[in-house]
Amino acid sequence: MQLASKMRFISAQLEALLTNDLWLRNASHSNEMAHKLFMAVKEIPGVHIVRPVEANAVFAILPQDVTERLQQRFRFYTWDQSTGEVRWMCSWDTTSDDVEVFATAIAEEMLANRGKN
Repeated sequence: MQLASKMRFISAQLEALLTNDLWLRNASHSNEMAHKLFMAVKEIPGVHIVRPVEANAVFAILPQDVTERLQQRFRFYTWDQSTGEVRWMCSWDTTSDDVEVFATAIAEEMLANRGKN
């Protein structure tokens, strides 16, 4: 979205989003990608999903060193530093390939981390 001071641009974007339920298709896609990510990582040893996946976010707890290594390659937010909880967000432009690449990286990092312990 453009800056609010440029209302003419926001109006054009909002009009496009409201046409033919584009906003709903975008939201549905985001939610679907989050569910796909959840399905891809839920069985990875050491990954603990801590909240139900009800929208476009996946909350998980990872070892701190795994989080740090993943954040060198991917952008995501550390939700709670004290517990190691992270938040992974999917959006309208997240692809299945994006999810697969990220899930594979998580699995690889968790496997490498197990070898260190």
